[in-house]
Amino acid sequence: MTAAGHIRPARRQGAGPAARKRNAPAQRGLALADLIGLAPAVVLFGIFILVPLLGAVVLSFFRWNGLGTPHWAGLSNWSQFFHDPVAGQSLVVTAKVIGLSWVVQTPISMALGLFIAGRQRYRTVYATIYVLPLLLSTAGIALVWEGMLDPNFGAVTALSKSLHLGFLQQNWLGSANLTLYVVVAIIAWQFIPFHTLLYQVGRRGIPGVLYEAATLDGASGFALFWRVTLPQLRYTLVTSSTLMIVGALTYFDIIYILTDGGPGYTSRVLSLDMYHEAFLQNQFGYASVLAVVLGVAGLVIALGLARASGFTSMGSQQEGAT
Repeated sequence: MTAAGHIRPARRQGAGPAARKRNAPAQRGLALADLIGLAPAVVLFGIFILVPLLGAVVLSFFRWNGLGTPHWAGLSNWSQFFHDPVAGQSLVVTAKVIGLSWVVQTPISMALGLFIAGRQRYRTVYATIYVLPLLLSTAGIALVWEGMLDPNFGAVTALSKSLHLGFLQQNWLGSANLTLYVVVAIIAWQFIPFHTLLYQVGRRGIPGVLYEAATLDGASGFALFWRVTLPQLRYTLVTSSTLMIVGALTYFDIIYILTDGGPGYTSRVLSLDMYHEAFLQNQFGYASVLAVVLGVAGLVIALGLARASGFTSMGSQQEGAT
């Protein structure tokens, strides 16, 4: 107490210079441990992501056929990109593939993930069988589907003839109106199991007490999904969507084997256009422009999804559930 009888305010612990000095070694040790832990990831990111991307940016300002000495081209490669109708068409096709992939894969993956999240044994057996496409190579899957969809000798054609199903007798990979949708369906067949597993894990991580509380409030059926399941799967949805959309930017091998971008340019995505420009036209400088566009588009989409969803805040969705 002071002489006037007033109570002296208590000094906050750790606020003085001496306390800060005592805590400084621990803070420095923690920062050093963080740097050591991050070092391998940072090195790998720099070698396999940052360095190639910077190399592509530099090469986009040169003309190079892959063998001789690169020659400075200034902005001519970038000007060619903005005036190239094939590149414009490839951008449109890539956007269609991204949109269709998300629309097809997301609801199916979520429904299957919620289904196999149950504890019944038959659901576990189904989940084990369902992930088999993930064990197959993309090239193998493309070759199998190419053979099945052959308009003359494919399994689909044989089945349609035996069952007199005329609507199945189509040139699935040679029709300008059908090819892109067939390619998206085959891609979905391969990757839906992966996203299904994400939703399965996300559903099993939701506390049962949330469903009990919602049931006591009168929710049932679809209301439980809308009020409890879907909000709790928000981060899973963001992760799945990011992987799905960014992955759709880099689809190459399956489209190359199935259609090589045809018929015409109806299934020629930007990654396939980049391959043609680099290895068939020997324009590595212009192909680097396409690579930079792909890289920047993927980065912008990923950051945009994370920011719009609040994923970067890493807030807990289960606060108060225990």
